[in-house]
Amino acid sequence: MILVGLLMMCSIKKIDMNDFTEMIPAMAVIILMSFTYNLGVGICAGFVLFPILKVIDGKSSEVKPLAWGLFVLCSLFFIFYPY
Repeated sequence: MILVGLLMMCSIKKIDMNDFTEMIPAMAVIILMSFTYNLGVGICAGFVLFPILKVIDGKSSEVKPLAWGLFVLCSLFFIFYPY
């Protein structure tokens, strides 16, 4: 598992740190995966935050239809997740 984490860290350099609509969901994924020990929570957080931040920033045209579908599914995940 440590090796997989190290391989995932190589992708961080590809994140556009100047664009907050890209950086915040990516960092949320990393932080939530680390602190909740749950990959699903981290990934779903990214799929929820990405479209929300793009709409807030006025870049909703950059969000693909598949991302909207994942937004809906992951929002349902958080609504019905048995905390």
